[in-house]
Amino acid sequence: MTKPMNKIDELLEKLCPNGVAFKGLGECITKNIGGGTPSKANTSYWNGDIPWASVGDLTINGITINSTRNCITEDGLKHSSSHIVPKNSVIVAVKISPGKMKISGMDIAINQDLRGLLLQDFINNRFLTYYFQTVSVVGNGTIVKGITVDFLNRIQIPIPPFAIQQEIVKILDTFTTLEAELEAELEAELEARKKQYEYYREELLTFGDDVEWKTLGEVGKFLRGTAITVKETTDGKIPVVANAPKPICFHGESNRNGETIVIARSGANAGLVSFWSQPIFLTDAFSLHVDATLLKAKFVYYLLKQKQETLHSMKKGSGVPHVRVKEFETYPIPIPPLSEQKRIVTILDKFDALVNDISIGLPAELNARRKQYEYYRNQLLTFKPLEEENAC
Repeated sequence: MTKPMNKIDELLEKLCPNGVAFKGLGECITKNIGGGTPSKANTSYWNGDIPWASVGDLTINGITINSTRNCITEDGLKHSSSHIVPKNSVIVAVKISPGKMKISGMDIAINQDLRGLLLQDFINNRFLTYYFQTVSVVGNGTIVKGITVDFLNRIQIPIPPFAIQQEIVKILDTFTTLEAELEAELEAELEARKKQYEYYREELLTFGDDVEWKTLGEVGKFLRGTAITVKETTDGKIPVVANAPKPICFHGESNRNGETIVIARSGANAGLVSFWSQPIFLTDAFSLHVDATLLKAKFVYYLLKQKQETLHSMKKGSGVPHVRVKEFETYPIPIPPLSEQKRIVTILDKFDALVNDISIGLPAELNARRKQYEYYRNQLLTFKPLEEENAC
């Protein structure tokens, strides 16, 4: 990427030695089209042939919208404030995800949270869309964030010569294509690793009658967490753990130390098993403490995690679902020699880190590629502002 960037820099220096002019977005458009939503109560307005976009359709990969989740009929278009945005126009969100921008790959109707922009001939639609990926747009509103059309029009856009815009687009198009292909390869590899991990976990954690079996109640003790609210916590870095896989907040004190198996007690995650090897403050959940002379805590965690769906199915209650200790106490587990447990844990730890840990392995590679793309994109789309009246 260094050579193309140098080429762009050389062109800018040659054509725009005094900097690049910036214009408000409003000066870059010939038409700003609003949208609307046909009545959901009238079924004749929906499931037609006209693609109809909302903010959710702007979350797709790539910078072009070629399909939408919903379609409307001619009647729906006629009896609503929605309008058709022509193919190759720019579509930008003004609510929910203000500033999110894509290009219409077809004639498309839009809802009230979007605007369709027809551009002046001095600005490339793909250049503008790439540039908006670097713009931080903060909306107003406590529940639904939004910006006004006037605010949108005042966002400053660099206007380098059209040839330079095209060259930048060409580079970023190539880069995003390569990135998408690589991401697809890495995601396929990640999925393959997950299946491989599941296979080996199943193999390693399958035991028969050749080992002793006991119930969790015979080899461990369940302890309920201590109730605490966020307001009652003190400053500190100790995770407060309840019915979610991540801390709900942090505290200055712990009530569990060492290796701790946690089982979510209630809510949508009731029965969820997590493992903590650091001090935590356990609140609305159970911790399981096994007899260290018989079992390694991490081995028991992997056994339970292997049967996560089964544990979720142990939920009771028509309102807020919950799991009960007495049912976990009757859950049977194998007890192979401690040396075998240690060997299994070592193998599964390596697979688990490779698949799940964002700091190493394939997920880290995916994240690194995205950051690399963002870096080069930002470098290519950073311009020296205009210094003199006769500058480019």
